Amino acid sequence: MSLTLEEKQIAVGKYAIHEGDTGSPEVQIALLTMQIEKLSEHLKDHKKDNHSRRGLLQMVGKRRRLIQYLKDSELGRYTELSKKLKV
Repeated sequence: MSLTLEEKQIAVGKYAIHEGDTGSPEVQIALLTMQIEKLSEHLKDHKKDNHSRRGLLQMVGKRRRLIQYLKDSELGRYTELSKKLKV
């Protein structure tokens, strides 16, 4: 249920601020969003998979904290990202 290398490279290329950027909040939020979507699809089929559900909740919490950080520190970058991701 993890992302493939190609999926990660696409997300990094699309949301990176500069060349070689993999650690900015925008890239991290985009990768977490992709992972959350993929895991949500898995949980629709496997309703009793509580271990994956816990991991999903942790990812949602981490993404929420990153979004809040970006909103507090750089409002312009936050609004741009929210338009791109439609979060």
